[in-house]
Amino acid sequence: MGGFEFLSPFVLAALVVLPAIWWLLKLTPPRPRREVFPPLAILLRLAKRDETPARSPWWLTLLRMALATLVILAIANPVINPDRTEIASSGPLALLVDNGWASAEDWAAITDAADALIEAAGRADQPVVLAFTAETAGDPRPVSATEARQRLAAAEPQPARPDRLPAATALVDALDGTAPGTIAFLADGLGEPDDTAALEMLNGAGAGDVLLMTADHTAPAAITAVDNGATASRITAVRAETGPADQLTINAYDLQGRVIAASPLVFETGATTATTEIRAPFEVRNDFARVAIDGAANAGAVHLLDDGFQRRRVALVSGSPANEAQPLLSAAYYLRQALAPYANLISSDAATLPEQLDALIEQKPSVVILSDVGTLSEETHTLLEQWVEGGGTLIRFAGPRLASSEGDDTLLPVRLRSGARAFGGAMSWNEPQNLAPFPAESPFYGLPVPDDITVSRQVLAEPAPTLADHTWASLADGTPLVTENTLGDGRLVLFHTSADPNWSNLPISGYFVEMLRRIVNLSQASVAADGNGGSAQLLPPYRLLVANGTLSANVSGANPLAGDGGPQIATAENPPGLYGSSDGFTAVNLFGPQDTLSPLNTAALGEGSRFQTIGDAHAFSLKPWLLAAAMILLIADGVIMLAMNGAFSSLKTRRAALPLILAASLAAALPFAPGLAGKAHAQMGDTEIADLLYETHLAYVVTGEEEVDRISERGLKGLSDYISYRTALEPGDPVGIDPAEDELAFFPLIYWPISASAPMPSQEAIAGIEAYMRNGGTVLFDTRDQYSPLGQSAVSANTARLRAILDNIDVPPLEPVPEGHVLTRAFYLLSDFPGRYDGSPLWVEARSGATSDMVTSGGDGVSPIIITGNDFAGAWATNADMTPMLPTVPENPRQRQFAYRSGVNIVMYMLTGNYKADQVHVPALLERLGQ
Repeated sequence: MGGFEFLSPFVLAALVVLPAIWWLLKLTPPRPRREVFPPLAILLRLAKRDETPARSPWWLTLLRMALATLVILAIANPVINPDRTEIASSGPLALLVDNGWASAEDWAAITDAADALIEAAGRADQPVVLAFTAETAGDPRPVSATEARQRLAAAEPQPARPDRLPAATALVDALDGTAPGTIAFLADGLGEPDDTAALEMLNGAGAGDVLLMTADHTAPAAITAVDNGATASRITAVRAETGPADQLTINAYDLQGRVIAASPLVFETGATTATTEIRAPFEVRNDFARVAIDGAANAGAVHLLDDGFQRRRVALVSGSPANEAQPLLSAAYYLRQALAPYANLISSDAATLPEQLDALIEQKPSVVILSDVGTLSEETHTLLEQWVEGGGTLIRFAGPRLASSEGDDTLLPVRLRSGARAFGGAMSWNEPQNLAPFPAESPFYGLPVPDDITVSRQVLAEPAPTLADHTWASLADGTPLVTENTLGDGRLVLFHTSADPNWSNLPISGYFVEMLRRIVNLSQASVAADGNGGSAQLLPPYRLLVANGTLSANVSGANPLAGDGGPQIATAENPPGLYGSSDGFTAVNLFGPQDTLSPLNTAALGEGSRFQTIGDAHAFSLKPWLLAAAMILLIADGVIMLAMNGAFSSLKTRRAALPLILAASLAAALPFAPGLAGKAHAQMGDTEIADLLYETHLAYVVTGEEEVDRISERGLKGLSDYISYRTALEPGDPVGIDPAEDELAFFPLIYWPISASAPMPSQEAIAGIEAYMRNGGTVLFDTRDQYSPLGQSAVSANTARLRAILDNIDVPPLEPVPEGHVLTRAFYLLSDFPGRYDGSPLWVEARSGATSDMVTSGGDGVSPIIITGNDFAGAWATNADMTPMLPTVPENPRQRQFAYRSGVNIVMYMLTGNYKADQVHVPALLERLGQ
């Protein structure tokens, strides 16, 4: 099916006016005249042929009419669209559109497809009912095509999973019993739990035509869990299709949006789940703010992290000495087993506590655990009290020593009775006690109440009116098992039973691990919130995740979050994002550890449904081809006129001219025919050449290593943006080049990141670089290893590779940039040239004299080669949101600023030559002119 932009007037002119002109020409009597084709008038004069036939031959007139017809049709712009979507000719159009997280990357194609359907309804004067599956509130009702297009233009993808059943129900209800002509469902390709009911509802609406449209590529993957282990962070991701093996990259970002760690994620053939680990010191992993799939732009590919993700440093102090021969008899053994999966432990014992407490506190633990430590010395008590008041969390476990201690201890959350209470002993009528349900204000709230955990011995709290307010867990008889209280900015927690199985079987259960984990996680989260220590507080939305996977400060539409201490999964009231404040927040993610992805099950739509791929129906314009054909006929007409005027007087001349005529025709048609021009210029088309001549572009050598090339491209992009902001120069986007194939003369500077793991450059590439340098270009070699590439006895692998490359190039003598060199004052005044690292000198061509700024080669005093090891591109590289990609070493914003200034000086040095050096001769020139 096709279409014309201006069909009627031009087709009428072509079909009516031109035949009339032809008929008039046939009736016109012959008269002597010159048949002049204006573009060839000069050629006709050279041919000295003054007389031509009085009337053009019929076939020449027909050729000119065909030429005019082609031009008219080209102006009408006929469009061919063989897959153009059609709808039923009667009844309203019901349109259901997925706008959840998986549609974010295809949103432009989805809206184009929906717009085409609405346009077809508008041509048929049919109303449109439009509904979206990820909107929390909507009002689908029959509207005109114009209003439906306005609603579609205002809609946006949401960072939520689509809820298709309510949307389908609202869509059918809006029809109010009217049978729609076409029901179209634009789906993201992923399945949801209520899909069968939703599709059956659509199929049962009585539509004469049911259309399902999905994207033509594999559905995106999603991250479901990130666990911070003892030695690595473990990331789990899922996908819907059980297809071939696929490899993705997982990036870990800090709060500033910088990539600080990465790891490959591999889906095996047929697998829908993949896991990977990022191994790094826990101090580095504690800086992780989010984990995302590289290159993905959707909310499912991002997993936000909060304080609960960070591994705490826990100091463990045992009141009894360690029993290495029988570790199961030691309480410290059970505490280590419970804490090791999610905390870093520092061990000590009570006998050495007074001497080691300062050292323990200097290591800044989040939690200190005292296991059956009774009376504390005054010095130890004072130090621990100050530490807790400063924000620390002290967890204590009961035992024989604590039960026998006397006096008021301010490091206990409640006052204790002297001695211990026993259950089930020979002298006791009571049975061991089970746990009671956890109160709503407890961090343990939400855990199922275990029926197999019993307590046979405990220390009792003195009755008090506020005892229940400080109780997190209690036994079935109402006596406290875990109590807490605040001290300054910190917290005191007491388990009224021991940390070994002598008093309870709690330490050998999984609940012991979970209870400790929640308390340890509260060691920072409670302080970062509002300081009242509760987990049931309401946290306001702080930053929300948008559909493309970025955080936004627009928090409208989100309700405050009631945290319960566990993993938070997004809901309609609490979309994914960060809840709290800049001092501390809780992360809410789109997917949880138990979530999976599956493809959309379309069986419920029925056999009569139509299926179409979104994006297949691309409009194809015939305008360029018609113009190309018109140009060929125009050249043919000119050649015929030359022949009729005797320009080709002999057969030999005609045969020799025939190839030239054909070549000229083809060359003239190339600019109008898409696809042909690219074949004529395999390496670089005319458009690219014009762009390179119009703008200044920095170039980098493509190494073949994806990460290295990505950093080079983003680095030169960041430098180009900085140059545009700080100077009058406005460079274009950087260009990746292959020195063996591409023309290098367009680029004033080529950045070459050296990588020992990349293939060795070919001789053609080295020869191309050498010719470029010899003709005035400059190559900036960067070994990115912070080592000087020259004059070292022990060199890195990258430096060794650079030496192997330079062995095949005629390199001039080099020296570190001397004091007073043009590079030190080309734009900024600089004394050194740092990049991501700061330690490698910048090597340039040696000057010919000790006091001369002129180098030995040509190029207006510009060194053809510059060498560094400071990783310039790593310092210049920025993300799409203009945040730095990589941290400087050491972390120093001022170093990055000087790295940009170094780049500006280098570029200005390349473009302006030694004009700064020429200024030193101005006084001598003025003096000579004065003479």
